[in-house]
Amino acid sequence: MDITRKSKKKKLVKEGGKDEKRGVCYLGRIPPRMDPSTLRQMLSQFGEIQRVYLTPQDPSAQVHNIRAGKFQRQNFSEGWVEFSDKRVAKRVANMLNGEQIGGRKRSSFYYDLWNIKYLSKFKWDDLTEEIAYKKATREQKLALEISAAKRERDFYLSKVDKSRALSCIEERLKKKQKVEEDPGLKQKAEEDPENKPDLPVSQPKREVIRRFRQKTPVADNAAEIRPRLSKDILAGVFGGS
Repeated sequence: MDITRKSKKKKLVKEGGKDEKRGVCYLGRIPPRMDPSTLRQMLSQFGEIQRVYLTPQDPSAQVHNIRAGKFQRQNFSEGWVEFSDKRVAKRVANMLNGEQIGGRKRSSFYYDLWNIKYLSKFKWDDLTEEIAYKKATREQKLALEISAAKRERDFYLSKVDKSRALSCIEERLKKKQKVEEDPGLKQKAEEDPENKPDLPVSQPKREVIRRFRQKTPVADNAAEIRPRLSKDILAGVFGGS
């Protein structure tokens, strides 16, 4: 276990020493159609290159180029190149900055100029931290833009619903006014309730008439119709002679 730990420690120290010897160059502009492999191939003739990183172009600019009918390949805005020896990196930056890129005449960046600068005391780890920070900032900005777009959409939809409701009320009021102004149309609507326009007024309340079952009324000549008792029966009851 101790042997493996010592070997790992030595390896880390050795790699740390190598990192101290490396140098990073910054490219402020990447010509169109130039990719990391092409850049590595062009700069490797001056010295050994460890890593290359190019920042992709903003998607909005890419869409603008496509709409304008320009080339549709992936473009890059800036980049970093790490040389194994910082002395070589510094020499390359001083030699190429402001010079014509050259290469094959048929290449699209033949007449472009190098925009390269040596970054003193700058390490590749600093670049990775910066890239992570920019990515987090971009994601946060994108989340805010999406949230604002959703709020704007909800506000627009609510306004559309209100506009529809107001237009319906306006249309009903116009129909009502038209019916009130035209007597013939009003009479027709009263005669034919099925074709009566839909008005936003409350219908009149119907009067409720309550009906109760009535007994048969007594006739006026009821006294004459009623049967009378004979005098003999009355005399027997009351003891008359």
